[in-house]
Amino acid sequence: MDYRKLLGKVESAVLPYFGGGTVDAPARRLRVNQPVAPGWWRFEVKGREATARELASPEGMEALPRVRGHVWGTRLVREGAVAEPLALMPEEEPPRLSPVTARRWHDGTLLFDGVEFEGEAEETARRALEEDRGLGDARGVSASLRAAFGFSVLEAASRATRIPFAPVEARARVLDVAREGHEEAERCLRALAQERARFLQMQAELEARREAEAPASTGREHGMPEVWRDVDGREVAWSLPGHGHAEASRTGRSHTRQEHWRAQSEAGARVERALDKAGARLLGHRRLGDGLLEVVYTFMSERFVTVVEAATLRVRDAGVCLAGADTRVTLESLPSVLREAIDTDALVITRHA
Repeated sequence: MDYRKLLGKVESAVLPYFGGGTVDAPARRLRVNQPVAPGWWRFEVKGREATARELASPEGMEALPRVRGHVWGTRLVREGAVAEPLALMPEEEPPRLSPVTARRWHDGTLLFDGVEFEGEAEETARRALEEDRGLGDARGVSASLRAAFGFSVLEAASRATRIPFAPVEARARVLDVAREGHEEAERCLRALAQERARFLQMQAELEARREAEAPASTGREHGMPEVWRDVDGREVAWSLPGHGHAEASRTGRSHTRQEHWRAQSEAGARVERALDKAGARLLGHRRLGDGLLEVVYTFMSERFVTVVEAATLRVRDAGVCLAGADTRVTLESLPSVLREAIDTDALVITRHA
């Protein structure tokens, strides 16, 4: 068999593209050569590379699992008060709190499918929103509609108090908010703000303690080059540009621009591999100096911002409350911690960017 012919084979596939550097086919993730606007595109696929050629109509939607719920902004709220983002919504947005259906794509993303017929319950909920009151014990209101109503009330309270929230942070109390209304929403948000403030204070105290316990003299002060190690413990001869000290390799040779570019590119690739292995999707990253990277990604339908060490991917600031244990995890292991916090309704997000 001539494997060169197999590797050079070009295929055509219609796929939903959500933005970023990758697109998901049914059985694999492909790298997009040139990003385009989100939508359904016909891609030319060669190996693991995909090139968008033209806009296309959706294909294969009827074979995908159907998910039902009620719309809250650009999210579908389903059973369990789970609010998932809806991708590729129509230009004409559905009326708020409408019952909608979606299809789950192979990577887990929910694709908007359509608006279903509604009853009196949806109108009852809309009127309660307009009149700024809770639903109380109104009958005929489904659990997903109650949760969507509760998130809508929380959203309004968030604007008024300027306290941000993510649905997973408020999921345990959203039905109470739906029943009681705006006052309960404010109580929920202020409790979140207090928990964040408590955590940030504890984090500042831990950092001050670490600095006080650090050796007074370091190799850097004596002119020794800093040695970085990767996740496998191997020494690496580069550091990201933007360090606050002289950038030199173990040989003392100054880095070239090409080496700086390669270092940053390799760091980004390792970040993407680590997140992909953990079931998360990279949205973007930027260097912060001092060998740190800010990584933005989605996991379990939520957006997170985490600061890691570029050379090791060890977490410096998880972006969520970890009781001071941030540095005990890596970017690859953090999603499992996030999953447990989400499943137990214990997640508190400290970095909203």
